[in-house]
Amino acid sequence: MSTIATEVSDRTHEVFNQSTPLSGYNLYAGHRALHDALAFHLGDAPAVAARLQALGQTLGSAEMQRHARLANLHGPELHSHDRYGRRIDQVEFHPSYHELMATAVRHGLHGTPWAGGPGAHVERAAGFMLFTELEPSTLCPISMTYAVTPALRANPAVFADWFPKLASTTYDPGFRPAADKAGVTMGMGMTEKQGGSDVRANTTQAQFEEDTPWGRRYRLVGHKWFFSAPMCDAFLVLAQAPAGLSCFFLPRRLPDGSVNALRIQRLKDKLGNKANASSEVEFTGASAWLVGEEGRGVPQILEMGSLTRLDCALGTSGLMRQALALALHHTAQRQAFGRPLIEQPLMRAVLADLALESEAAIALSLRLARAVDRQDDPFEAQMRRVLTPVAKYWVCKRGSGFAQEAMECLGGNGYVEEGGEGVMARIYREMPLNSIWEGAGNVMALDLLRALRKRGGDKTQDVVAALDAELEGAAGAHPALDALRASLLARIEDGVSEGEARRLAQDVALAVQAALLRRHAPDFVFEAFCAARLGAVQGLAFGALPAGLDLDGLIARAMPH
Repeated sequence: MSTIATEVSDRTHEVFNQSTPLSGYNLYAGHRALHDALAFHLGDAPAVAARLQALGQTLGSAEMQRHARLANLHGPELHSHDRYGRRIDQVEFHPSYHELMATAVRHGLHGTPWAGGPGAHVERAAGFMLFTELEPSTLCPISMTYAVTPALRANPAVFADWFPKLASTTYDPGFRPAADKAGVTMGMGMTEKQGGSDVRANTTQAQFEEDTPWGRRYRLVGHKWFFSAPMCDAFLVLAQAPAGLSCFFLPRRLPDGSVNALRIQRLKDKLGNKANASSEVEFTGASAWLVGEEGRGVPQILEMGSLTRLDCALGTSGLMRQALALALHHTAQRQAFGRPLIEQPLMRAVLADLALESEAAIALSLRLARAVDRQDDPFEAQMRRVLTPVAKYWVCKRGSGFAQEAMECLGGNGYVEEGGEGVMARIYREMPLNSIWEGAGNVMALDLLRALRKRGGDKTQDVVAALDAELEGAAGAHPALDALRASLLARIEDGVSEGEARRLAQDVALAVQAALLRRHAPDFVFEAFCAARLGAVQGLAFGALPAGLDLDGLIARAMPH
């Protein structure tokens, strides 16, 4: 090849005007929205800040990003039989999956907060959001282990044996009896082919066998259509007992060390969430122990479901934050028409709007975590009841549109997978899951209606009175928020039909988000939120903000470093 041809080839393949990878930074250090929300809920907590600082440094490293990429790229594999034809029902994961799981467990993002003191659940919520920014697709078993722990108390004998290991910060993936392990994880199984959210239609049957040191043991025969993380050490499942739908504790390995009769039929081929093994299973006479009373399975499972719904909101908030960080990082470097994208007026409006949405999602999700943290507070119990469906509905519903808009900030580069390197593409595929998992939008909206219809003479037992008290802290701060608060209370008093339930959930979410931002965000953030989300004219797309907002302040506050 001639010298001229070589020079031309080199010039045509010169790479310029491409952003660098967002890597090697502390996810917590520059997260101003999270800092302010935590300070509001926990006050001055230097030990918490130090732990989150350490976690943020770990999660922002190139090494952890690599583990997240590899765990998603090389998904789980089912081995139903060994080479000799024996049934083994094992799922094999890439080593990076186990590194991610070990990190989450070491930092106590699973069952550990139930052994902690005041503030443990709020700190855990912040850590869970930070971990989700990796988009590791491994947090399902972490979330379920967190959620099943309090429900398991309804079987004191099982709880006594298992809780220390559910709260342990040692990750042990070995397929051994729990008695031989330093730490365990748990999952749950509710959904069947014919039922979906209508768990009362479940057909799995439970037949009483005997009384044991763990209580009443049953024999389960049936199936589960969605059964996530089948390599967990045990599960809470629903099955039909003589007195009705009941909750059962089902271990993979029985106390005598033998393998329980749980058959993994296949793994789901999903849109996203690639690192997590979601499966279909059959119970072929599996041994399971009653948790609570026969016929009370739905309330028992709902106690667990409310906590996984919290994690859906937290997870979406974390994904939003990372999508925003990627968009800000890219547009600050990418040039177009002679200046960086981040300086272009329309792009600034989009980025500022995304920053506003991200901060509001974090505020609402962390507020729900505080309600979980204060288990013995009657007011917080009412806030849990109303905010769980509201946060799950609204934050998760906003996630997919948010991810699409953030992806558009990167253009075609955002749409490219490139062997798992395309984090934005992973986020986009993951976003719909949190909206679907643990009850889709209609289920959440109807759950809110049920909560609001349970009125009581005692204000501590009245969720509507609790909601009004929550909003009282921002009374008089903005006319639009005052008007929304009055409208909400009037609509609730008049009675809201099922057809209006989604709009109600949206408006409750917006009102609570505004009230929270008034209490722990700078004034310019609160003013922008009220103008953009509560005003008479609301843009239907991100970036359609009213004039006069502090876009520079919103963008600077959200920059990842």
